[in-house]
Order: sequence, then structure tokens, then C-alpha cells
Amino acid sequence: METTRHFVATVYVVSDGSVALHEHSKLDMWLPAGGHIDRDELPHEAALRETREELGLDVDLIAPQQDIESETVRSIPQPQHFLLEDINVSAEGDVGHQHIDFIFYGRADSRDITPGPGEQPAEDWEWFSASDLQSRSDELPADVVEVGQRAIESVHEA
Repeated sequence: METTRHFVATVYVVSDGSVALHEHSKLDMWLPAGGHIDRDELPHEAALRETREELGLDVDLIAPQQDIESETVRSIPQPQHFLLEDINVSAEGDVGHQHIDFIFYGRADSRDITPGPGEQPAEDWEWFSASDLQSRSDELPADVVEVGQRAIESVHEA
């Protein structure tokens, strides 16, 4: 059987040494901002759009960008990670579909979360420090803990 795959972009938004996460209403797990990449979007554009929609925040992406250019080529901001994620896994272990996830880190100047219409409310979001991620690792996906800690460190160093 063929596996359906979707391209998505995720942003670990960091402000004052903490990362914003919410308990995703459909997937029932704690996750950062993110969503599907529209047909006419580049991954970094989707990352910025999703952050604006879900958090109401404009962020600066911490994303390396090479300087390779020609008359037909230009470099775009690179994600910090590419992950292949199994979604809707059944009790028998069957994978419903997969996400090919472009993971970015973003720096926000504010912690004022104001989600757009139709998004999960602000009270569903929490700011997690590196120690919060570690102390609540029993309720958070292991990759969210690891990448969240890396994002906090990277934004601090940038």
C-alpha cells in the first residue's frame, strides 16, 4: 500500500529562554506551531504564516542561508531539521500518513499569544523552559523535548 505524505513546516518559537507549545486538539499531543505547506509556498514562508496564524507572533527565523545564486537559482532559508513523522498510527501499528517536516527555530520579542480566528485559544499554549521540558518529559513527545531544548539553546546563542 502506498503511503501518503504531506509537506509541513514547524516553528519552535523561543522568547526569553522558553519555547511555546500547545496540546494539539486533533493529535492529542504537545506540539509547537506548524502546519501544511500550501502549494504556492516555500517552507520558510509556511513557517512564518503558521506562526502568525497560531500564535499571532512575527518571528525571526534562525535559519542558515547559503549564497548560491544564478539566473535560475536562489538560496532560501534552511530548516534546522528535516523529520519524517508517522501520523494517525493505529493500535496495530499501521501508519495513516506521514509528514515530511521542515523544522525551524524562531525568535519572538513577545510572549503575548493572540491566535487568529479558528485557531486554538491562547490558554491552550504554554511557555516551556529547558528545565520545564525535561521535568515534563513524561507528557511530551521525546522529539519535542530534544528539539525544544536545542531551539532554546540556538536562539540564545544567535
